[in-house]
Amino acid sequence: MTDWKVVRKGDGTSPTLVEPEKVYVQNRIWEKRADVIAWLDNGAAFYVCGDMNAMAKDVRKVLASAIANAENNHNLDVDALVVAEASVGKSITMKRFATRGRGKSTRILKPFSRLRIVVREQEEA
Repeated sequence: MTDWKVVRKGDGTSPTLVEPEKVYVQNRIWEKRADVIAWLDNGAAFYVCGDMNAMAKDVRKVLASAIANAENNHNLDVDALVVAEASVGKSITMKRFATRGRGKSTRILKPFSRLRIVVREQEEA
């Protein structure tokens, strides 16, 4: 159900549509972070969703690199590896300009992120 709000403009009034505030998945996860951490500690799986053509390839590439590093640099058993930690953080932002009409230009920011995956050998019970 949408609400109508009356906004005064000059001498008259005009009704304007008030939209509900946008809620993103990451905001909901942040609100329930204690529960999410408890679930992960108890063995729950956390699936990364997103653009299948771009983000999934990058996650797969970083995970393959982490497994290769664990095998070659630390002599760990590949079959016993589990993901111990995964995080995404800010990286550089490339600054570009796009030309506009009448000799003007617009600034374009292209942000990048840094993906970090830590693997460890699973202890046998």
